[in-house]
Amino acid sequence: MAPKQLRSFIARLYEAKHFEDAAFLILREALDVAKRALSKSPFVKHGRVLRGMVHLRPADGYQRLVVVDEPSPRPAGSASPMHLPSASAWRWVARRVAPVAIDVPLGRVRVFADGNIDVVAEGGFLESESMQRLTSREASHLLAVPIRSMRGVVEGMATVEIGCPRAVGEDFIFAAVSEELQILADVASPYLVGLPLRPASTCPTDDLLPVVGPAMAALVEMLRIFAQQEETLLIGGPTGAGKSRLALWCHAQSPRRDGPFEVLDLITVPEDLQMAELCGWRKGAFTGAARDAPGAVARALRGTLFIDEIDKLSLKAQAGLLRLLETRKYRTLGDTGREQSADVRFIVGSNANLLELVEQGRFREDLYYRVNVLPVKLPSLDERRDEISQWACFMALRRHRESVPNGHIRVAAGVDRLLCERTWPGNLRQLDNVVRRAYALALMSQGATATEIVLEERHFIRALGYEAGGGRRSLLESMRSAAAAFVEEAERLEERGLGLDLDHGDAFRGFILGTAVERLGNRESAFRMLGKAQQVQSRNHHKMLRRELEKVDALCKAIREEDTKLFSALSDDES
Repeated sequence: MAPKQLRSFIARLYEAKHFEDAAFLILREALDVAKRALSKSPFVKHGRVLRGMVHLRPADGYQRLVVVDEPSPRPAGSASPMHLPSASAWRWVARRVAPVAIDVPLGRVRVFADGNIDVVAEGGFLESESMQRLTSREASHLLAVPIRSMRGVVEGMATVEIGCPRAVGEDFIFAAVSEELQILADVASPYLVGLPLRPASTCPTDDLLPVVGPAMAALVEMLRIFAQQEETLLIGGPTGAGKSRLALWCHAQSPRRDGPFEVLDLITVPEDLQMAELCGWRKGAFTGAARDAPGAVARALRGTLFIDEIDKLSLKAQAGLLRLLETRKYRTLGDTGREQSADVRFIVGSNANLLELVEQGRFREDLYYRVNVLPVKLPSLDERRDEISQWACFMALRRHRESVPNGHIRVAAGVDRLLCERTWPGNLRQLDNVVRRAYALALMSQGATATEIVLEERHFIRALGYEAGGGRRSLLESMRSAAAAFVEEAERLEERGLGLDLDHGDAFRGFILGTAVERLGNRESAFRMLGKAQQVQSRNHHKMLRRELEKVDALCKAIREEDTKLFSALSDDES
């Protein structure tokens, strides 16, 4: 690229507002570079530059896939193959951190370093699904260059696909363009990886995925494409975030939707039985095998097998799973007959960082690359706060319909704010527990036979109060709980013909001051910490503390707990 062109390219990158805009600029330049090289090659009349892709896929999974197609000579209205990444290309790029050229029909991989051929690997590109997909979209050659962060970490790759059957087995144009394309990617990468993703529009929901907020919309749309494929899908994310539900949704979107959906949760399987649970066993194959039993692979025949908590696999079982994924063959334990075919689409889940486990020697590197074909990471519920209230309403309705199929339920206003102020380390599973608890509390007050139930804020406050080890509660959450307790006490007093004046809420200042003094053990330090250093300097802090503690005593008297001596030591001590 000439200096003038490079300056123009950088200026346009500066103007890009989102990742997608910058990715489009990179692809247009990359495609132009490839077309110029093709026009100067002996294959100019026999080849065509087809498309470019930018894959943003840091260690925790795909985040965006941007595609630019060149105009096609196909008849108008003809369907084009789905644009999906090449797992083999990514594996070579991530390992070598260098441009990679692939001769698709031959499976030949060339790795370029400093413009020279560093490695030639015959048969290094063997995944049948990737080869079939590239061939179906007329790509005979592919060049991939890494997209690297400022620290040199590979965050993605840019690829160019070319159709030129005449050049199969030849040097073609990649040696001439690899260095220029890598320079282009290196210049653009700091802008590219630092730009925000364009906010996604909302996507359709259904019974399996009833709530999809803006934070999840782009991921779901990408999974809608990934679900159509046969390659292994890896769903990462924290425990309780909904990986099983998402796996089932992907199955329902796939060509195998009419087949079974089988789940193998490895956290419930002892290590010495993992392969048996996966492949099945014959009677007498091991102690306790009293009868024949089909494994998860057999039960998922012509459907989908979701293997959750794959990081729990023993190293021995990892070797067995690797062979199963590579050959699509397996043998039932204790069976001396022929191997069976695994006509199954695999989806795996994990809440662990598999790459870190590889570095620690606890997870096989070859298996990691085998399952890391289409990786995505499901965000935690705290990262999807725009979904919390909708999930709560869905869970409440689902729970109510279990008891009253035609019943109605409503979540009161204010509950969404209460739930959004909460942290959710247990994710959707924790939220579901809280909703079920609030539902039970509502039945206690409204009657188990009521056809319409209202889940009120007080029900959720009590339900949340039972949470143990749920993480630090926010100040706003705690204050709302205190306010709810004040209102509940006022309701109880009103039923007895008494009252609780709003002015008694001023006692909260006394609780704050008294608690701060007790915790710090020094009045002056407590007042300074709470922004009242002026009162300390004028020596008015003793009087102020006494006045605020008198409001606490007045509250105790109003609720008929005048014998409760809160902060009595502070009232007696003027030091």
